[in-house]
Amino acid sequence: MITLRINGEKHAIDVAPDMPLLWAIRDIIGLTGTKYGCGIGVCGSCKVLLDNSPVQSCMIPVSSAEGKDILTIEGKSDNLQLLQESWVALNVAQCGFCQPGQLIAASALLDKNENPSDEDINEAMIGNICRCGTYQRIKDAIHRTVELKNQD
Repeated sequence: MITLRINGEKHAIDVAPDMPLLWAIRDIIGLTGTKYGCGIGVCGSCKVLLDNSPVQSCMIPVSSAEGKDILTIEGKSDNLQLLQESWVALNVAQCGFCQPGQLIAASALLDKNENPSDEDINEAMIGNICRCGTYQRIKDAIHRTVELKNQD
């Protein structure tokens, strides 16, 4: 039995310890916002925060995630909520498939850097492939989120 703490809730699951975290999140726990893209850790669609660090959940065995805080796109954090608002306001998503991973990566960036430059954003978003090419809108949404946070 492995216990995962996802979005603040504990989930005891009976799975093989080497099962990819992605499959536990999606297929066992039923949180389908985290997407399967490539399965080899290069596209970013499956990104989650593991103890506040972005990771490719298709590459992490559930045994490595036990006892750690996992945040998925369904979870709540100040940055994630504001980013989602900016994503909608700027119509960032086209097909939307990569967006959960993009949002998780952007949230991790803003957790570490409250006012990132374009270069900081570009660096933080490496490993998040958008087949629709919405990279400029993603960058604009991150900057908009910074502006929203600074209004408070």
